[in-house]
Amino acid sequence: MKKFLGASFTIAFVATAAALPASAANLPAVKASPSNQVPVCTTPGRLMAHLQSRNGSIDSRFDGIATEYMRHGEKLGVRWDMAFFQMILETGNLSYSGDVSSHQNNFAGLGATGNGNPGESFASVSTGVKAHLQHLLMYAGERVENPVAERTRKIQDWGVLTKWQNSIKGPMTFTLVANKWAPGSHRYARYMQKISADFYDRYCNAPDPRPELLQEARNEPSQRKISGAEIAKRNIDEQRKQGVRRSGLGGGSLSRAGVAMRSALDAKAKEAKTSQPTVNSANYTQPAAGSKKPEVTILNSSKSEADPASARGAEIQTASVAGAATKMKLPDKAGATCKVWTASYGGQRAIIIKAKADNTVNYTVLDVHKGSEKREADAYIAAYAKGGKKIAEFPSQTKALNKAFKLCPEG
Repeated sequence: MKKFLGASFTIAFVATAAALPASAANLPAVKASPSNQVPVCTTPGRLMAHLQSRNGSIDSRFDGIATEYMRHGEKLGVRWDMAFFQMILETGNLSYSGDVSSHQNNFAGLGATGNGNPGESFASVSTGVKAHLQHLLMYAGERVENPVAERTRKIQDWGVLTKWQNSIKGPMTFTLVANKWAPGSHRYARYMQKISADFYDRYCNAPDPRPELLQEARNEPSQRKISGAEIAKRNIDEQRKQGVRRSGLGGGSLSRAGVAMRSALDAKAKEAKTSQPTVNSANYTQPAAGSKKPEVTILNSSKSEADPASARGAEIQTASVAGAATKMKLPDKAGATCKVWTASYGGQRAIIIKAKADNTVNYTVLDVHKGSEKREADAYIAAYAKGGKKIAEFPSQTKALNKAFKLCPEG
């Protein structure tokens, strides 16, 4: 391990040194500009595929690191793609074989000056990424207000780089930064160039394996109104994949509560001698003219399938959600309408968010990533569902949609 002004890094993992160009790498400017943009093909999904091809045993808590580089990089105006490649170099593909440990969330070896000094630690992956990008911005001559890293503050306040920065004619490039960041290494910039070239040669024209990460980085969940018919078709398709035969349109997804509700409605229809409305997991169709619309009740999933009486009782009961009892509520005002929406950050889990707008109660089924449920829910509520609340969480969108359409039959 060697001492450097910016950080420390290990070069033991680089097995392709002989293939590197003999001349110094011509890396782009640190600050993004109209003429120095991150290539459009550079997405968090592709970057993660590149990183995982270099290290197949990355800790799962780093799953969103490329997303954080894009999010903070765009806000700070930094070429975050090159910063990501520098992170790969500094951490040995996130294997951390030097003085810095993975739990420190220190992706640029900030403060790690060798001789066993581990450097700074940051509270989260996001904070560590921000610290790295701020440090680069400081190198480029920008004043960073309230920097995350103590090392950034010290170098900035003490004017350590001022004389050198003033000597630079033209934009501050990653090549120039490398010469100062790691003055004892003559190959630092060329290693970065090799990592960059590998990515753009192999992944830039390949399909994005995880396009949802791009939406997450920009906090842009896809949102649209979804029809009951579409949900019913989706449920049927999913059940067919699982090899389970459904009884009626989406009937299989109603489970115990749905069967009990169907039994109760069948009995009620016979008693009233009216045509039976179609009941499915997506919505409830309007009954025939002159017949009474069935009363919708949220049922306890532990009731017996054969017990029609379980479809009666209190208007609000308890439904089982992932093993925990969660209270579900129907729209508060009798005259209020309701709608069911879907939104997605691309994850496999789903939550239901309830929010009121005028006289409409909106139930949004939001797809979220495991481990990021609260953060993504809070971000969605802040941007799209002011005053909304998370009322339930499910292991899949299908189960969440089934519950949402029970809460709001009219969809």
